[in-house]
Amino acid sequence: MTRRHTSWPLSVAVFSVLASCVLAVCALAAQQAPDRSKPPAVGPAPSLTLPPIEKRTLSNGLQVWVIGVHKVPTVHLELAIRTGVSADPAGKFGLASLTADMLDEGAGTRSALEISDAIDYLGAELTTLGSVDATFVELHVPVARLGDALPVMSDVVVRPTFPDAELNRLREERLASLLEMQDDPEQLVQVAFPHVVFGAQHRYGTPIIGTVATLKSFTTADLKAFHAAQFNPANAVLIVAGDVTADAVMPQLEQAFAAWKSPGAAKAASLATASQLTARRVYLIDKPGAAQSQVRIGWVGVPRSTPDYFALRVLNTILGEAFTSRLNNNLREVHGYAYGASSRFDMRLSAGAFYAAAGVQTDKTGEAVKEFFNELTGIHAAVPAAELEKAKNYLALLMPRSFETTRGTADALAQAWIYDLPADYYNTFAARVRAVTAADVKRVADKYIQPDKFAVVVVGDRKTIEPALKALNLGPLTVVAPTEIFK
Repeated sequence: MTRRHTSWPLSVAVFSVLASCVLAVCALAAQQAPDRSKPPAVGPAPSLTLPPIEKRTLSNGLQVWVIGVHKVPTVHLELAIRTGVSADPAGKFGLASLTADMLDEGAGTRSALEISDAIDYLGAELTTLGSVDATFVELHVPVARLGDALPVMSDVVVRPTFPDAELNRLREERLASLLEMQDDPEQLVQVAFPHVVFGAQHRYGTPIIGTVATLKSFTTADLKAFHAAQFNPANAVLIVAGDVTADAVMPQLEQAFAAWKSPGAAKAASLATASQLTARRVYLIDKPGAAQSQVRIGWVGVPRSTPDYFALRVLNTILGEAFTSRLNNNLREVHGYAYGASSRFDMRLSAGAFYAAAGVQTDKTGEAVKEFFNELTGIHAAVPAAELEKAKNYLALLMPRSFETTRGTADALAQAWIYDLPADYYNTFAARVRAVTAADVKRVADKYIQPDKFAVVVVGDRKTIEPALKALNLGPLTVVAPTEIFK
């Protein structure tokens, strides 16, 4: 049997050293114990200084903005075309969105699968997206493979083929999505609220993806005609953010996009501002057995060009943009009616909606709607100085996060181009937020938040929630069938 021999003098010495170390650490910790009696002071906001943006133009008139971000050997290209939902012709709602989705479903000599394989082989990502105010084609690629990936991106932008088989597949997917929206209260309220506020004839009052009737009517000829008329290099910008320089990348871009010719002057899409609501009404969409009621409360908001932008951002941060905002604190933390509650000014080229929203416990729907109006009314009172300062800090300190990645940087610059923001917009953002006063917040609250004129849209179990909604006496209550929203 092997015996373990222990050296007692050595063990005692080690123990003595360890004990001394522990006592020293404890003493040091006691000296450095944090003061938990008050929160730490907020330091000055770090200044945001962007690298210079080099602005060039290709021979076909396409603007190119290049910003060097030399952290990793990748580059992100974001082509933004100022053609979105507002460009949909009357009777063809959904055409812009469908055209954007179809761009990479066949282009040049490649099929959809060949495009995907080519991009995957290069270790790249290629995406197409149609939004409210623009269409985007984005390429993220290692710098070493940029020359190989650009021809694929160029084909997708300039030479999409819109194959019938892919159109039929996407059509069926969208028709299925419309059916799913009718069955899902959370998706249904996202369609029902703008339908009520803007009306079925306004583009914002119907789903971005289109309606059953329009989707069934689209042909490849429609997509080709829309692409030819709207996809114009004179109405686009190409943002390049990454480990490149303008001098090095411009010849590659010229070679890739020179064939994209302008058919003429760029067509600026315009959309009339919707008529504003003048009286409060309640709309109830019945979903028997729904575990939650989906609530949206609001009206027509403001365009992105509003001079009240910064005051509205601070106002909405106090009301419902942040996790610690009043709506979330009330409905989630205080009452436990919802997992989360929020509010938003959806600012577009034309005025989008303002709304407060939450999914709430069915048997607490009436109480939750009452609390919504308590907060929508309470925001008109003078905002305490500490709450105002917290909201401004939140916005000012959040902005630099938009530039953490090349993708985020490109997207931020694209937004600046789409909405014609000043050249110093991002560099001066924090200062302009901090300049907002309590008087500014009250002024825009009084002007843009008028609860007595809001539409209240609730999707839920009618037999359970209708009595409580009527008891609130908010205004006339109209029951709407889901099928009416999707005509």
